[in-house]
Amino acid sequence: MNMSVLPHQYPFLLIDRVAETEPGKWAKGYKLIAENDWFITENQQEMPFSLIIEALAQVAAFTALKDSTELGFLSSVKKAECSGLAVPGDKLDLFFEAVRYKRGFLFGKGIASVNGQKVAEAELGIFMESKN
Repeated sequence: MNMSVLPHQYPFLLIDRVAETEPGKWAKGYKLIAENDWFITENQQEMPFSLIIEALAQVAAFTALKDSTELGFLSSVKKAECSGLAVPGDKLDLFFEAVRYKRGFLFGKGIASVNGQKVAEAELGIFMESKN
């Protein structure tokens, strides 16, 4: 998938690739966590939970896109739960499944995992807006 669909650029583009998507239903992507990522420091040895949620939201935006004239923005986070860590060397798999679409908002559930083990999940709301 073309990452230029998102308005994010380094350092806030937190996904490396959207591998698969079925618009309106689901999207799968990933982030390869590296020691040289800006959020990895001497005192912070894992990807912060808040950035994992943002990465899920960026994948979720691909679920909501109808065409390249739209942008998706994170509008709500509910029931966010951290259940593990993503550290340098890990591939953070990101999955978002839409539950409903209402008046320009897409709602669904995001799950982040490493090696098949869930590290985070949240119910996300994505606001869709036209670029024009």
